[in-house]
Amino acid sequence: MITLRKFFDVLFRRKQSPTSTPSRAADVGKWGEDVAVAFLKKNGFQIVGRNVRPSRRDEIDIIAKTGDTLVFVEVKTRHQEHFGRPARAVDKDKRRALNRAAAAFLRRAKHPDLFYRFDVIEVLGQPEGVNAPIIRHLENAFPFEMRRMFPV
Repeated sequence: MITLRKFFDVLFRRKQSPTSTPSRAADVGKWGEDVAVAFLKKNGFQIVGRNVRPSRRDEIDIIAKTGDTLVFVEVKTRHQEHFGRPARAVDKDKRRALNRAAAAFLRRAKHPDLFYRFDVIEVLGQPEGVNAPIIRHLENAFPFEMRRMFPV
């Protein structure tokens, strides 16, 4: 006799081939983050972490350090700009999530004696494209929310 749990597992299981690969969007996103990391390193940034999850629901694409500033970087990768600039995807909800994630990271890091800022890096191009990607670095793209501020 089949249990109810097994029945639902079989019923709602996603059909995947044994050689299935991550989605195309995930591949492009990872490629964009790799391009952004190379860009930051070339410009003198030290990479502190990638895809950092200080809490269960939030993620920071890149954490970098330059001088006495800790930079939380959101990377947005697009093939083209027909529907607007990639940075427009960093809306109010995304900014709130990034603020929450940065505050959680800083709490775990015991509030390092640094300045903090949020940057957005736009990457336009394709992994297999013949042209070099266009990279735009938007420094201090949005502020740290006042309610997330805490004493150092």
